Amino acid sequence: MLSRRRNKLNLSLPRTVQEHENQEEEEAEEASSVAIEEELKRLGLTEPQKQRMQEWIKERNLVPTDALNEQKLDKICDLGHGNGGVVHKVIYKPTKVIMARKLVHLEVKASIKTRILKELDVLRRCNSPYIVGFYGAFLANSELSICMEYMDGLSLDVLLKKAGRITEPRVGRIAVAVVRGLAYLKEEHNILHRDVKPSNILVNTRGEIKLCDFGVSGVLIDSMANSFVGTRSYMAPERLTTSYYDIKSDVWSLGLSLIEISVGRYPIPALTANDYKAIFDVDPDKIVLGNGQAPPPGPASTEPKNMAIFELLNYIRVEPPPSLPRKVFSDLYIDFVELCVKKNTSERADLKTLNNHEFFKLYEDADDNGDFAGFVSENKAKVESDKENS
Repeated sequence: MLSRRRNKLNLSLPRTVQEHENQEEEEAEEASSVAIEEELKRLGLTEPQKQRMQEWIKERNLVPTDALNEQKLDKICDLGHGNGGVVHKVIYKPTKVIMARKLVHLEVKASIKTRILKELDVLRRCNSPYIVGFYGAFLANSELSICMEYMDGLSLDVLLKKAGRITEPRVGRIAVAVVRGLAYLKEEHNILHRDVKPSNILVNTRGEIKLCDFGVSGVLIDSMANSFVGTRSYMAPERLTTSYYDIKSDVWSLGLSLIEISVGRYPIPALTANDYKAIFDVDPDKIVLGNGQAPPPGPASTEPKNMAIFELLNYIRVEPPPSLPRKVFSDLYIDFVELCVKKNTSERADLKTLNNHEFFKLYEDADDNGDFAGFVSENKAKVESDKENS
């Protein structure tokens, strides 16, 4: 039997390569955790928001970016269609994490694909309760997979079809979330969204409201240029005539989206007096819009007029912007929206102006006692019931 000798000289073996790499990984993870903790403090989150973000980051860490590939994902069901791609609910098999995977078909050179993946990597550093989380992206042949946090309430445009329209207090909560999401992207990562619309505002049964599908990758946007025709209907007038773009262009898209979810349909061309009568049961002869004008005459219709894309874009460019009816909505809300849809960018609100607006302040810290979460759950159940019966 060998005796155990004492190491009188305190000698030690050098670390193996594996031990060295493990230590470096641990140090990197610790540094990253500290940086994220500092970021969450700086963002001034509430304790529930901070706790939820910490839970999300732990979940994200269960999916190493370099380990994502087609073989490790199982499709659960279809969720819908995004810009230029289809979205599936999937499970990451190694750790059973549920996520949303967007598939985008790309016919571009290998070097362009590499640039797209590199640009998308910044999404991994987005840590905000108002931005949909990002697990990672990978390429398989000509298919780009973008793996994101699964939002079980789907998108506002889907819920709107079931709810008909969304009440002003709930719209207030949506407005606060979108403004804060846009501010986070701009201030923390110098990113403009470029595609704000109801289908890119996701919700869940926790009552959370988050932005997705923002323009972090210019190369990807260029590669998918032909897929963004529908998106142009939410573009600010200046984007239709020049290449000029700043945060106020996102503000226009927000205003248009808020009007849409408030009246229950896309508001271009303008709703008629009889449309408002049908939607809100008001006297069509007494309607005055937020811009001081009367709505145009004409019969009521359940959907906006079907316009060719160039006709629609010309309407946005030359006709007055949409407006909400007074006495149906509060003056504060109408003023907030009017500031968003000023055609002249020098008159249009920026994010700071919206953040300081009295309508924003009404809902920035309000606890709705689960009202929005209940609204999402109720309408999600209707969507699922329709799927089962179809």
